[in-house]
Amino acid sequence: MALNELVMDVISLTQRNEVRELVERRLQQFKTLGKEGSCDDIFSELSFCILTANFSAEKGIAIQKAIGVGFLMMTQQELEQALRKMGHRYPQKRAEFIVKNRPLYQEICRMVKKDGSGKTLRDWLCKNVYGFGLKEASHFLRNVGFSDVAIIDFHIIDLLAKYGLIEKPKSLTRKRYIEIEKILEAVAKRIGIGLDALDLYLWFMETGKVLK
Repeated sequence: MALNELVMDVISLTQRNEVRELVERRLQQFKTLGKEGSCDDIFSELSFCILTANFSAEKGIAIQKAIGVGFLMMTQQELEQALRKMGHRYPQKRAEFIVKNRPLYQEICRMVKKDGSGKTLRDWLCKNVYGFGLKEASHFLRNVGFSDVAIIDFHIIDLLAKYGLIEKPKSLTRKRYIEIEKILEAVAKRIGIGLDALDLYLWFMETGKVLK
């Protein structure tokens, strides 16, 4: 019953033209970035997803716009100073992660542009990219056009708990992450949309916004 209730509430959102158009526009932007974007743009998106871990998505977007190619060009000290100036909570560690990921620049770009499983690529990203766990890797993959991974953050956990689909976990282990992802897959399948679209609709339900 709880699953049915969430499915119906998301369906009602898909029937609101202004919300559906926002979601569809954002999804097209993600796909365009992944397939047609430059490697610089893809690395910038990877860096953005590192910045938003335990931080505001809106502030992360503002920082990404301000820094631009600096994610690739700045020294670690310069990047740290820029992040601190713009109010990031963890400027030192995030700057360190971004700089350490630069040697992976070409490989990440190549893998993103190659058709394949988001889940398989997510496992590789979690093992090789500094600052990435399942959530951050899923966020990045969604933002470059993959539709088969779920971004499970506190917004999603709170929403699923509110519908009685899960109990809030004390910690989000890999096993628990995959279990919750399967619930979201069931919801998406019932509605006939991808996990990428479902995340945007659920985010809108919680915040009234469609970000990235």
